[in-house]
Amino acid sequence: MPFSVLLLPILAAAGQAQAQAPQNKPIVVTGYAGVPFISPMGEPFRPRRRDEDALADWFRQADRNHDGFLTVEEMTADADRFFATLDTDHNNEIDPEELVAYEWEIAPEIQVNSKLRRPRTAAVEARPVANERPNDGKSRRRPRLEGYDPLDRSPQGAARYALINMPEPVAAADADFNRGISLAEFREAAVTRFQLLDKARTGRLTVPQLEALLPKLPPPGTKPKRYRDDDPDTRIGQPLPPGN
Repeated sequence: MPFSVLLLPILAAAGQAQAQAPQNKPIVVTGYAGVPFISPMGEPFRPRRRDEDALADWFRQADRNHDGFLTVEEMTADADRFFATLDTDHNNEIDPEELVAYEWEIAPEIQVNSKLRRPRTAAVEARPVANERPNDGKSRRRPRLEGYDPLDRSPQGAARYALINMPEPVAAADADFNRGISLAEFREAAVTRFQLLDKARTGRLTVPQLEALLPKLPPPGTKPKRYRDDDPDTRIGQPLPPGN
């Protein structure tokens, strides 16, 4: 039998398989004009305009009766809504796979080693390019601009854009450390975090009150503040267990 006759069925089958194969999904890249805001329960809010207040966007969503005040009941209800978004298999628990999806797809800004987001109007820090040489042609040792500084106690991860010093606010709700966050744990975390923010114990929060708690972004090129071991840490965060 001629070789060409044998080849025809193979080519036909390959063409049919290619026609049935799903098309590659297009990659959509969305640009944002300002710094993101990470809600107390870990939900990202990203401004699309330079004058947009991402914290206020979250507050308006959580303030269900739109009276300008956020109560613990409203914050718990908002936590329930976001929990439903994270719990994709609807088993009332955020499992490790869903946690990975949160950290990589929903809120990649919270990754500890991610680049600090800044407003588009901010100056961009100059960085040396690989294999770059000075104009005189002589090789010089370039300064190290990357790496982990163990003395850097500035906010990390989500804490850079949040009201509470928690690098990973969803995982921090895992009270029993069983690698799963139940709805009850998420609700309990919402109540605890409301109490952390409600310093005056009034039972309600306002936008100006919360705006004052946002971390201030350091100017580009600023070195991390160095602390001594006996320096007090005044940042708001999850309290340590008694005796620690």
